[in-house]
Amino acid sequence: MVGLAAPLLLLAVTLPLLGPPAVQAAQSGQSQVQGEPELPLDEESRASESVLVSVYVHLAFSNKTWPPELSRTLAPPSAWISSSPTSLTGLSLTTVCQARKDGRFCCECLPGYQWNASVCSHRSPCPDPHSHQPCVCLVFSHPEPAYCQLLPPGKEVTCLPAVPGMLSLGSRLPRPGSTLNLTLLLHHTATDLSWLLWPIGHSRPVSLQPGTQVSLSSPHQGQAALSIFNVSQEWAGEYTCCFEARGFRWELRQEVRVPLQEADVAGLPDQLSISCAPSAAGFRLSCCIPRTNLSYTASWSPGEGSTVSLLQASDSHCLVLAAPDCPAANTTYTCELRSPETAPVRVSVSVTTIQDGDTVCSTEFLVVDWEATKAGYVAQAPCAQNRLGRMTRSCRSDGSWGPIHSSCTDTGLLALLHRTRLLLAGQGHPAEEVPHLLGQLPEQAARVRSPSDLQALLGTMTILAEVVAEARILLANSDMKALLTATDKVLAMDNSSLWTSTQAQEPSAVSALLLAVETLARSLRPKDHPSSFILPNVQLQSQLLGPTDPEDYRVSFSTQPPLQAQIPRRSLAPLDHNRANVSITSLVLQRLDHLLPSNYGPGLGDSVYASPGLVLSMSIMADGQAINQGEVIMDFGDRSGIPHCVFWDPELFHGEGGWSDKGCQARVARAHPTPRCVCQHLTAFSILMSRHTVPDSPALELLSRLGLGASILALLVCLGVYRLVWRAVVRNKVAYFRHIALLNVVLCLLAADTCFLGAPLLPAGPQSPLCLAAAFLCHFLYLATFFWMLAQALMLAHQLFFVFHQLSKHWVLPLMVALGYLCPLGFAGSALVLYLPQGKYLRAGACWLDGKGGVLYTFAVPVLVIVGVNGLVLVMAVLKLLRPSLSEGPQVEKRQALLGVSKALLILTPIFGLTWALSLATLIEEVSDVPHYIFTILNTTQGVFILLFGCLMDKKVQEALLRRFCHRRPAGSTISLVSCGFQARSIPECRPRCIGPFSPEGTSRARTLEKMGAC
Repeated sequence: MVGLAAPLLLLAVTLPLLGPPAVQAAQSGQSQVQGEPELPLDEESRASESVLVSVYVHLAFSNKTWPPELSRTLAPPSAWISSSPTSLTGLSLTTVCQARKDGRFCCECLPGYQWNASVCSHRSPCPDPHSHQPCVCLVFSHPEPAYCQLLPPGKEVTCLPAVPGMLSLGSRLPRPGSTLNLTLLLHHTATDLSWLLWPIGHSRPVSLQPGTQVSLSSPHQGQAALSIFNVSQEWAGEYTCCFEARGFRWELRQEVRVPLQEADVAGLPDQLSISCAPSAAGFRLSCCIPRTNLSYTASWSPGEGSTVSLLQASDSHCLVLAAPDCPAANTTYTCELRSPETAPVRVSVSVTTIQDGDTVCSTEFLVVDWEATKAGYVAQAPCAQNRLGRMTRSCRSDGSWGPIHSSCTDTGLLALLHRTRLLLAGQGHPAEEVPHLLGQLPEQAARVRSPSDLQALLGTMTILAEVVAEARILLANSDMKALLTATDKVLAMDNSSLWTSTQAQEPSAVSALLLAVETLARSLRPKDHPSSFILPNVQLQSQLLGPTDPEDYRVSFSTQPPLQAQIPRRSLAPLDHNRANVSITSLVLQRLDHLLPSNYGPGLGDSVYASPGLVLSMSIMADGQAINQGEVIMDFGDRSGIPHCVFWDPELFHGEGGWSDKGCQARVARAHPTPRCVCQHLTAFSILMSRHTVPDSPALELLSRLGLGASILALLVCLGVYRLVWRAVVRNKVAYFRHIALLNVVLCLLAADTCFLGAPLLPAGPQSPLCLAAAFLCHFLYLATFFWMLAQALMLAHQLFFVFHQLSKHWVLPLMVALGYLCPLGFAGSALVLYLPQGKYLRAGACWLDGKGGVLYTFAVPVLVIVGVNGLVLVMAVLKLLRPSLSEGPQVEKRQALLGVSKALLILTPIFGLTWALSLATLIEEVSDVPHYIFTILNTTQGVFILLFGCLMDKKVQEALLRRFCHRRPAGSTISLVSCGFQARSIPECRPRCIGPFSPEGTSRARTLEKMGAC
């Protein structure tokens, strides 16, 4: 009886064929070997010369003991020799097969033989081969007529196989951080070339693929190369080059040893302060190194009186120094690692002694024991079990403990992150490892307890997305479910305790997560469509488009608020050739927009917006290619305020990411009150609602337009009045300067109101030159209005406080023009140059300055300063004009002009100041509608106030108008209208009347009334 574990032999024989094939001889020989020939000799081999042929012979033994005679070249069986005319001259063993319990056979080649490449490519290797050579031991499902073949002999006397290549190493000991080069020199044509690395401490080799640190070159002109960039301990081990040449698989090996560097040595602590009290115990220091294929000796110095021990773990070795006593003074201990082939590596630890009188932080026994520490130093403690890193806590100068800082990270999360980094670098086969790594994400996400844990998990997901995109891997349904489950757990984490610290350390962490989930979601393989996953924070729907689908693609999600999206037929038409390989994946992430940083790109400013808590990502894949352009229409539900349709651009703000409205616009129709977003590209979308906006009120809009119209009309009337009375009202320098300033105020405000009224008719946005021009002109002209008011106030102050200093038109007028036009031009131009490139110049949807950006200060600050200066001048002017005697003051006519300036500024300055103070109140969060209405009324009727209080209430203007329209006096007559102001109509002596030449007593009475202030 033959046992299942009995050996089997495959034989190769050399036969000189002199006649018919010896089939019968082979059959008769089975009685001696207790086997059966499974394959007859080739019947076409009828030549008389001696040739090497092969026969598959099944030899079954009753036990596992090898017969001694099988260890040498077998003599030909007598039956075969006697079988004329064919004779057998030799018999050699090639293959040994071992039966396994599962019914399969492991067939191993004996030295000098190997399975040929065709057999090797169709069979799997033995689980535990005795030799590391390729194609030496293969697994067969049953005994087959196959055998190992003789390797090509070499030219040496030893008759070893001639390997058709040589592997050379660029540097025997590559320096850490340098580039490792392995070159394969080929003597024959090679195919199917691959590289493997057997890392130190690993139980199996990993394949090397092109990655961020691995570069491979195909065989060309007799050589192939492998380059590893930025070499470290992770790349030390045995490199194997596998290739096919001359019909066989070959393997060439080269060991690479990388010296340790200081970063590879882990010491705990790296500084220490200890108490030197008599009752104080000693201290322990340790330095640990990873497993390496270089021989190192380690020592601590100084080490007198201390005990040094070696602790070995599966992946590291630690040298521990145990000092029983406190050192006499502050001491630096050094752990030195030496190797005969490399320079020594040294790691130092500073030990500070605590003496009597030193300020210390006392020992605390919390979750971690914090030993007494000297003021100004940092205490360190190890992490809890199954966590790597360290905990630190500073001791303040007053002897109080500072906050605890921890870098402790779960070992499982670190291992997963480390593996994905190596996979991206080039270690491993992505198509095989990515599904396995994705499957671990949900379990690892449940283990997140700290910001460092969250950073490790987010880093893993980001790197996996890079690997999938680079290798173009298609994910199965199970892989996608694992990814979305992990994403759902991440979005459900507590914002305050985890996300705040994570974003402080890595501002782009959430943006990277969004990009990673988008990339992985679009990698669902076509045969797994349609798919649907619904989780509390993540929803995914995918669909393959077919010829019977509706013209428009529509999808809806059961979110709060409900979300609907649509891709019109016109966007899908260019892809509609057969529609067999066109798929659409829609992904909704809830709560993600609340985690993303509040960065707003061009056109959005830095306002505080409300968002629906939803981010929609849509992707179209056609024949494996991502389609990025296409119109998508989205309805994010009913929201109040002005909508801003946006997408997340990860390139904004130096890679931190930000919201942008480029290519997106909001459509709000009366028939459809909810804001709908229309974007011309596919990416991660959301909608922002302005919290601090002017109420969308038809009454307010109508009131604004009517007010601006009245203001423009009043300013035109003011210009007409000046056209009639100009020569009569500018008879002295004070009046001249006052009315010049007021005339420029009228001109600037008229132009500004006209521009502001026409701005809503222009296309909004920084891409519109007309909109930019309107915003710039409004900014400049409104500022010029205030600067000319400032010129009036400064002129008034000069005349009041420098009574005997005469003003000269030749230098005062240019100064007023420079102040009134050049200063506002400088503010407006600077704002345009500084904020337009940043996208913070224009308010979203309007041709005016951004209400929340810094550009607003280039308008508000000058205005508020001018209002303050004017108010101060007015206070001093009123006090000065009410008390001086006639001898101290200016002439009567000049005094009247100064009073007119004061009255105009006294009325207009509070009105203008109140107007723009209310404009700031409208920007306050949750402000009522009342400030909006007051601001609109005051802002749009400024021209009416200027006409009334700046022009018509001036006595000189009134006199000139009455002279022109009341009565045409005879030549040489004089009319006194000094006392005919609007405020003195109740006094009979001040009522206007037309008389002949003034009598002396009439003139004297009028002047007396004027002095008393009655008129």
